[in-house]
Amino acid sequence: MLLEGEIALITGAAGGIGRATATALAAEGAELILADNNAAAGEEFAEALGLPHRFLACDLAAPEGAETLLRTVLEAAPRLSLFIHAASPRRLEAEHAMEVSAEAWDRMVNVNLRAGFVLGQGIGRHMRKNAIPGRMVFVTSLHAETPRNLPHYSASKAGMTMVMKELARALGPHGIRVNAIAPGAIAGGGFQADPKLAACIAMGRLGQAEDVAKMAVALLAERFAGYVTGTTIVVDGGLALHNWLPPA
Repeated sequence: MLLEGEIALITGAAGGIGRATATALAAEGAELILADNNAAAGEEFAEALGLPHRFLACDLAAPEGAETLLRTVLEAAPRLSLFIHAASPRRLEAEHAMEVSAEAWDRMVNVNLRAGFVLGQGIGRHMRKNAIPGRMVFVTSLHAETPRNLPHYSASKAGMTMVMKELARALGPHGIRVNAIAPGAIAGGGFQADPKLAACIAMGRLGQAEDVAKMAVALLAERFAGYVTGTTIVVDGGLALHNWLPPA
């Protein structure tokens, strides 16, 4: 198995891309620490996966939420070797630049960008100190490059991309790889897709969370991505090949 003997922290693990990624990592032999603010769904998922997998409830939007999760995880799993930041608040397509509230902005930036940095930096320091050849994956978005409503979401995902690059540069000399995945229109989770959007996708269908999960496994596996760091892999079925803004 590609990830046998690895221990992985996955945020946003109770649903969507995080859940699919957790399932894929478990199938490849990784031991999982599942983190999410949805305690009921997270505990049910961890129970379904069985031991040695475990769930930690957390609220990354809260003050010190990321710091608390970081301390708990490193105490529970000092040999942590994989980190996947897939948590992101739900968003509404109507939240354009003139409508999004300051509260929604703060929550989105705290979960996506601040928590991503705090966890990535803290886990990176731990890996460096303990000579763990770790790997990290940040789940960003096509929104990181293309504005389309959702200014809080787009800005936080663009910031995550630069956090990924800075961590990759700082940690590369220590054998630690850091990359990102930019999904396109992935059905379910925080994105409620209009089925008609499939007509704008070169491959003719909306993406599934499992499409992203497979790429996460590939980026985390030394067999396939041992010389890949500091980059973003787009998983969008060719959506970015088109002008995906509707005509006026």
